[in-house]
Amino acid sequence: MRYAMHHEERGRPRASPWLLAAALLLAPLARAQSPAPTQQPPPPSETSAPEPAETSKEEPEGPKVEVYGFAMLDLGYDFGQNDPAWYDVVRPTKLPSFENEFGTDGRYYAGVRQSRFGVKTYLPTGLGELKTIFEFELFGVGVDAGQTTFRLRHAWGELGPIGAGQTWSPFMDPDVFPNSIEYWGPTGMVFFRNVQLRITPWQTESGSRFAIAFEKPGSSQDLTNYADRLELSDVSARFPAPDISGQLRLASGMGHVQLAGILRRINWDDRGTDPVDLTGGTWGWGVNLSGNLKVAQHVLRLQGVYGKAIENYMNDAPVDVAVEPQADPLKPLTGEPIPVLGLVAFLDLAWTKQVSSSIGYSYINMENTDSQAPDSFHRGHYALANILFSPVPSVMLGPELQWGRRQNFRDGFSVDDWRIQFSAKYSFKTTIGGK
Repeated sequence: MRYAMHHEERGRPRASPWLLAAALLLAPLARAQSPAPTQQPPPPSETSAPEPAETSKEEPEGPKVEVYGFAMLDLGYDFGQNDPAWYDVVRPTKLPSFENEFGTDGRYYAGVRQSRFGVKTYLPTGLGELKTIFEFELFGVGVDAGQTTFRLRHAWGELGPIGAGQTWSPFMDPDVFPNSIEYWGPTGMVFFRNVQLRITPWQTESGSRFAIAFEKPGSSQDLTNYADRLELSDVSARFPAPDISGQLRLASGMGHVQLAGILRRINWDDRGTDPVDLTGGTWGWGVNLSGNLKVAQHVLRLQGVYGKAIENYMNDAPVDVAVEPQADPLKPLTGEPIPVLGLVAFLDLAWTKQVSSSIGYSYINMENTDSQAPDSFHRGHYALANILFSPVPSVMLGPELQWGRRQNFRDGFSVDDWRIQFSAKYSFKTTIGGK
């Protein structure tokens, strides 16, 4: 007040005592009703007393629960044919291996199997924030293939650098998945949620990290023409150690680059009593280089992976190990790890806040062994293009054109599958607790 009075005395005539008294009485009311200034006030004069500094005590973050998910309708028309258990996805491995294996071309389909429900929790502890996630969807696989049934996606807990449960494998980069409505995704992508114990000794707020995991092992074998041999009936797979995977991700505002690797051991034991001994084992390994590049509001998604006996980590590939004959009569067969190459290249385009598109291609190639059947899966192609609309943030709908192609090993057969799909997705999310 003293600063203002000094300037008033110099530049204006002195006001009457009654006007001064009225101004003093009305000043608090005027300050309460006037809007906050948009600029910083002038600095106080050197003669004015300093004002005490304000101390802000931010309320600590409390326990928090986040419930989220979406209901999603998929309907479309398949101009070709595929395995009926996989009627609503594009999987080159599930396309026919010979002419009209699954009947006549042309099928309409509809379903809600992509619908999802999840719960995340955040609990402050003396060692940091404890995070958990439980997430389910309705897409049946395995014995439930083709069914609309609950399927566990994530069951995961994480405290500091230690995480345990089921979630994305570190060998995978989930950010490579395009903004598409086809459920299964690029055929050549590493895509696997696995049971694991994971250690992340280094991570930053920008998303850079180094992680290593001990994952649940597993594999599949191709016995082809040797499947009916008596000796093979006594052979069983054994995994003496976990699959060891790791990733190094470097992230910035322009995107990220990730290098991941995996090493695994696969054994098989001959439990028979005959002289033939088929006991053996092999190593599996893989290297996966992936990343995103942000160009304005658009995102380029890339991945290249190569390895042996890692097919069960791939999004759409058959077997890890194939039987190979040998000259030794007491050990006539052995297992051969199958090399695999996978490529992914997609561009997500954000035309406006309400309109987006995705276009891209994916490829997978198996280096089949000589003992595999001529109609074994050899090569797969996958591509799509869409235009999606979001009239409000929680709603997404639109059409998508999809293509898949299968090529057999060495019988000359190949087949294309074209589809048109329309989906409508209605999302929800609410947070309970926190500050």
